[in-house]
Amino acid sequence: MSDALNWDDVRELAKRVFDAGELLLLSDEVLVILRRTAREVAIDAEEAEQALRTVPEATVLLGKMARRIRDGSHRLSRALVQMHRLRDAGDLEGARQQMREVLAVEGVPHYREIVEGQLAEMDELP
Repeated sequence: MSDALNWDDVRELAKRVFDAGELLLLSDEVLVILRRTAREVAIDAEEAEQALRTVPEATVLLGKMARRIRDGSHRLSRALVQMHRLRDAGDLEGARQQMREVLAVEGVPHYREIVEGQLAEMDELP
């Protein structure tokens, strides 16, 4: 996975397709975006390739990717706020639990790495 994620292109594509009603066109550029993003949001390569064979299936795949990015971001943001609140109040176990709960359901590797980093930082606290 790339060190520098840029999901703006897939977000913009999803916005055009789902909000503006544009038809998804499977150009070479769009295929590159969808393949890369599928990998980055933990969608099996075989599943992605199969979905990229038709516009309707590729559209469903795009929606799945956009949901994983959006839902994971919201879940992580809420948990981080709670974690910081609990940690600042001296409840390190409660703060850790917030992160463990995210790990239990999160599939996007980037978000998982952030959570694991937060847990490691808390493990270093006295």
